[in-house]
Amino acid sequence: MGPATQSFGCGEGGGKGGEKGGKTGPKKEDWKQTAFKMFEVSATTAASIIVLGLAGYGYHRYYKHLVLSKIKVAFEPGDPVLELEAAGHDVPTENDHWYIQALRHGDYTLYGRLKLMLVLRSRILRDEQKLIDAIIRGELVGHYYLLIGEKGTGKTSMILDAMKKTNGDNCSMLEAHADAEIFRSRLGKAIDFEYHEDYIGSLFSIRGPRETTPILDIERAFNKLEKVALEKKVKSRKPLILVINSMHLLRDDDEGRDMLELLQQRAEAWAATGLITMIFNSDDYWVYERLKQYAARMEVISIRDLEKKDAVSALQKYRQRYRHENIDETLAKKIYDKVGGRLAFLNRVAKSKNMLKMCDEIIKQEKTWLLNQCGLLGSSMDDDVMNQQKYASSAMVLVKKLVEMEDEQETKYDPEKGHILPELELYKARQVMTRAEFIQQYDHINIFTIDSSSNVRADSVPMQNAFREVAKEEGFDQYLEETLERIAAIESLGRTREITIKDLWHGGKYNMTIKDKKGNVQQVVSWNVEEGRRGGGGDE
Repeated sequence: MGPATQSFGCGEGGGKGGEKGGKTGPKKEDWKQTAFKMFEVSATTAASIIVLGLAGYGYHRYYKHLVLSKIKVAFEPGDPVLELEAAGHDVPTENDHWYIQALRHGDYTLYGRLKLMLVLRSRILRDEQKLIDAIIRGELVGHYYLLIGEKGTGKTSMILDAMKKTNGDNCSMLEAHADAEIFRSRLGKAIDFEYHEDYIGSLFSIRGPRETTPILDIERAFNKLEKVALEKKVKSRKPLILVINSMHLLRDDDEGRDMLELLQQRAEAWAATGLITMIFNSDDYWVYERLKQYAARMEVISIRDLEKKDAVSALQKYRQRYRHENIDETLAKKIYDKVGGRLAFLNRVAKSKNMLKMCDEIIKQEKTWLLNQCGLLGSSMDDDVMNQQKYASSAMVLVKKLVEMEDEQETKYDPEKGHILPELELYKARQVMTRAEFIQQYDHINIFTIDSSSNVRADSVPMQNAFREVAKEEGFDQYLEETLERIAAIESLGRTREITIKDLWHGGKYNMTIKDKKGNVQQVVSWNVEEGRRGGGGDE
């Protein structure tokens, strides 16, 4: 009994002890310690989040300030375009601030004067230069400008010359491109805008900064540029100048037209407020035609070849620069008669050893270009090349017309102004060609040119000489006529449909049902071969 009682007592004592321990539970101090640790962790986490947030916000604000600061620096004196242009010059014109100061104040040394004389002697001054100088200096506000003219007339050179006089202050320049991505990149380089591609916050974003269209990026760049222009306007009271060169490189398609529309909208808005003056430079007429539709503040500056007196002077300066030779006026006039007043041609001639031979070579090259692009194939051409021959024959018809007009022209050459090239109004040129869409393509490949007054003529004096040589060749008229007849014959065959019935059955009796595009019966034609009789809808 003893052991059993003892065991019972132990069990009871154990039960009481367990019950007592269950009622006691965790102490108050344990709860306080746990709560304090939770608060400490929460406070640390919250502080970390707050510090991280403040750091991110601070960096964001700093980066936005940095972006605007970089754009401001892009419009400070000095420009990469000027450095590149100066590096290719034979005449010392770089570090041009020495001669800019000389022009402004006259406080230059004897050495500076000698260099300045060399620079001024080599410069080709045009009447439009003063206007462009005033635009680049920011003196003309309230408009944006389109420089339009043939390739090689000196449009870009005048802009660069005006920028050199201000050392690129408040001015930036870029080259356009047909690809919107490349245009976007060049704009970013010109105004020193990275499109937030160097923003460290993009590492934590779900979408990257390049998951968008180039034209939207360009719009964002313009938004930043507008903020900088507002600050600059308050300080200097002058607008920023943004030059977009080679606008004709934009394609005349949906993407190109969207880009042109965006640029024009910005140019109109900025011209109205006087914040930014935009200058567009183009060789092709289609840019002018497109901008004219919505233009309210656009001013057109038409750049043409130099007149005779200025061309002779330019040739003499070029020859002195490249060959250190003085040429007499008689020889200079002979050269002008061959190549006209196109600065690009005069420059090439002045560099060559035999200048008259180079003139003939330029005319030959223009003639070769014309025949390569618009050569005729005659009556033996295959029908697969009909579309190309439509393009070529339309050009040759216009070539023939311009040569005939030159022969009938009373005044072909003005003793003072020089060459007077025959020209047609644009709508008349289209009537002559009987095609409306080709003329702008000819303008783009520099065979014909369309000026801002919508007149069509040869792209240059050498090209007009090439027109004359081609049109005066023996058999040209007949060859052109044969080509046109062959095109007409191929088109006629394309419009003709022939039905041949073989293996006659049912005694030669047939019915033919003619339906429209919707499947509705228009006519029922019956044919009886034996009786030689045809009927339509029951009638003979």
